[in-house]
Amino acid sequence: MKATNLLIPTLKEAPQEAIIDSHILMLRAGLMKKLVAGVYTYLPLGLRVLNKIENIIREEMNFAGGQEILASAIQPKELWEESGRWKKYGPELIRFKDRHNHEFCLGPTHEEIFTDLVRNIIKSYKSLPLNIYQIQTKYRDEIRPRFGLMRGREFIMKDAYSFDIDELGLEKSYNNMYHTYEKIFTRLGLNYKIVLADTGSIGGNVSHQFMALSEVGESQIIYCPTCNYAADEEKAFSLLEKETKLDELKLEKVSTPSIKTCQDVAKFLNVELKQVAKTMIYYETERKEFSAFVLRGDTEINEIKVINILNSSEAFVRLATDEELENAGFKVGFIGPKDLKCKIYIDNEIVKMSNLIIGANELDYHYINANFKRDFDGIVCDLKKSKAGDICPFCGAKLKSERGIEVGQIFKLGTKYSSSMHCSYLNNEGKQSDMLMGCYGIGVTRTFASIIEQHHDENGICFPLQVAPYHVVIIPISYSDEIQKELADNIYEILKKHKVEVILDDRDLKPGFKFKDWDLIGIPYQIVVGRKANENIVEFKTRQTNVKEEVNYLIAIEKINKLIENL
Repeated sequence: MKATNLLIPTLKEAPQEAIIDSHILMLRAGLMKKLVAGVYTYLPLGLRVLNKIENIIREEMNFAGGQEILASAIQPKELWEESGRWKKYGPELIRFKDRHNHEFCLGPTHEEIFTDLVRNIIKSYKSLPLNIYQIQTKYRDEIRPRFGLMRGREFIMKDAYSFDIDELGLEKSYNNMYHTYEKIFTRLGLNYKIVLADTGSIGGNVSHQFMALSEVGESQIIYCPTCNYAADEEKAFSLLEKETKLDELKLEKVSTPSIKTCQDVAKFLNVELKQVAKTMIYYETERKEFSAFVLRGDTEINEIKVINILNSSEAFVRLATDEELENAGFKVGFIGPKDLKCKIYIDNEIVKMSNLIIGANELDYHYINANFKRDFDGIVCDLKKSKAGDICPFCGAKLKSERGIEVGQIFKLGTKYSSSMHCSYLNNEGKQSDMLMGCYGIGVTRTFASIIEQHHDENGICFPLQVAPYHVVIIPISYSDEIQKELADNIYEILKKHKVEVILDDRDLKPGFKFKDWDLIGIPYQIVVGRKANENIVEFKTRQTNVKEEVNYLIAIEKINKLIENL
């Protein structure tokens, strides 16, 4: 491709809305153009990268036994009602009606569609196991689209679904996809970590996320450097310290006039903050129910765990307002688990402690020396948000944390969808049995952005060769110079014959402008044809390292050919 025929709308500066490096560089390098918030048009260079990412995914999925299909993005309400997700999914689901008043949504995910497809096609155990996938555009009505491709309203995703006859088959399918994802993200050149994850709105009972490590990642990864335990913050479990049970002291009610927060109570009673147990009241708007969650005053509650405990969704669970609490008879600022008239959940760290301070459910009063079981009770579970410095629950080492971008997630769905949607098969005894499902997603556009987050410098993008829009660019200092033009054209034709993806920059522009363009765009290799063209000498530059060397043009061609052979 000659540069004069190529759309290269590079920018000196990115729009003010672009904050993170990948978003800034993708706009400046002319890889994409914003249409509206969270929606982008992919330009020729960007689309080539996307296609290469998709092809690597496709190759590995096919090698692992997956079969590609393409389903519609338009999904009927009836299927979502069968699975129970029409209401539960929340406002992110883009819903609409056709001219006949039938309700639909634009698919953010495709569990219902794939389940419906398989239940209508597969009838016997002889047709299982099955793994089918697609690479397709998804839609979510994000309340705040941001960070370019990291959180958009329209995004490209690879989603796969496995169907098996039993748990053993599901385990095999899950492990197959686990290792396939390792191959995919390694081939894409990502530095990633695999972590235990919450299943969220997709459901199921086991899930792993593949996290591209990055300081701009929206997810916090909690991991153990000793035993390799790793989980995202939503799923992470940890211990705070090794508590020793003390002798239980007599429960006493003490005056705490206008002292409401845990910090103020601890200061007023001259105790450590961890001795104060806070009671947080959440309201489930669909069921119109209050639930109490009790945890140490020095910890933060994990709201995803709260939502899962209540078997609800983020759309329907929130902290109760002071007005709601007062109207329901709660004493705001003095709420405690003793004699509380609602369902109570107790963090497992509270169980280990003795002589806690809790609200007395009476204005201006708290209890001291409160003990679990003796003075209050509830359902014991893990409520706190884990953090770096907590103790690993498996080996006792101190946990660490890093930020990551979720680029892939796999789920063991079990019979969550097959049971409610009657996706069954006839087993070898002639009886109907629900299929066991797995779900496996990769955010293609988010992976694109993650590659740039991990592969750039102060001058622009440094694409790995396997996903770069082109392999090499030939940059004549002056294309109007006959000697430089002849050598540049010759190199260009030879590389094309060797199936190398090459650009010849034949633009009538200053050399500095050209160099800045190609450093910004991130083509992996540059061949600069300049003053030594009459000696057949060129400058060969590697973009990842910015190392330059002068070599005979045939050596430069040989280097490129060898690099391409290894792809």
